[in-house]
Amino acid sequence: MHHVKETLQESIAHQRKELLNILQEPLQQLAARCNQVWADRAKLDLALSEGLKTLPYGKSLYALDTNGIQISSNVSAEGLMAASFGRDRSKRPYMCEVLPVTGPLLSEAYISLLGRRPSLTAVQIVRNLSGAVLGFIGTDFDLRDLPLTHRLYDEPVLWRQLKGDPSIRDTVFHQNRVESVMDQQIEIVLGVIEELMVYHGVYHVILHFSSSRAVIWVMEDPYRYRLLDIDSLIDPDICLAYPKTPYPPDALVPLDRIRTVLDTFRELRFMDEMFYLRSGTLNLFNGIVGLTFSCDGSHYIPHDEFLSAGYSFWFGNK
Repeated sequence: MHHVKETLQESIAHQRKELLNILQEPLQQLAARCNQVWADRAKLDLALSEGLKTLPYGKSLYALDTNGIQISSNVSAEGLMAASFGRDRSKRPYMCEVLPVTGPLLSEAYISLLGRRPSLTAVQIVRNLSGAVLGFIGTDFDLRDLPLTHRLYDEPVLWRQLKGDPSIRDTVFHQNRVESVMDQQIEIVLGVIEELMVYHGVYHVILHFSSSRAVIWVMEDPYRYRLLDIDSLIDPDICLAYPKTPYPPDALVPLDRIRTVLDTFRELRFMDEMFYLRSGTLNLFNGIVGLTFSCDGSHYIPHDEFLSAGYSFWFGNK
């Protein structure tokens, strides 16, 4: 089946829908059992204790009257917490949403008061036999317990612009680029970085031009970054420290475009004394170029769009 990439919001909505599908039937069955014992706290606690076993991943279960006041104990795998009886939950995020007439409502994620961690609550309306609303059943979930993250969200490949710190933007007209050591040795630095990316397994680089350093990630050891100071960056022998590695076939950036991207970084660094590139990022696998300018504004751009925009685009839009 052809996999269509989802946006982050679509991915979240898809997983919430899956969770609702899992919960719908057991919650409705539990509501039907509870409405018969709604006025008897001991029997209600017992029905909720049995019901918790039917709710996958549920952390705790409780009953509320129509005003959001708790009329049962908190039921959890550890047993009954009678102290929660009488608790006013009417102001909690899950009680402030519009509840559906039938079926459960799954709240937006919130930070729980007791555990202080991301949580969700499913709220199910309980009705008597004539259809009048008696109250609600609430089931709390810790986000960490849910089986939702079955597939990693795909970062979209599109041009995104993020505004920086307003205080930096406001002072940009009062500053000038100060030549860094990296600026003075830029040809050597870019040659070393290109060599590392094409032949030595470096797949992600952040070049900090103003502070003359680079941060790199290597395919052979992808979970750790390495910090290269200017002395390392102007010493081509640094390449000997990284094993020769075939260029990855699934990289989105063709190896002959790496130098073109790096050369454009250099042009943007020197384009103006007031508006200039502070740092540049290149990732071979998602093909994204990251730029942070002196005004603290940032761009994340597919490398081909970055190269087709050309130097004149940035100079004209400074």
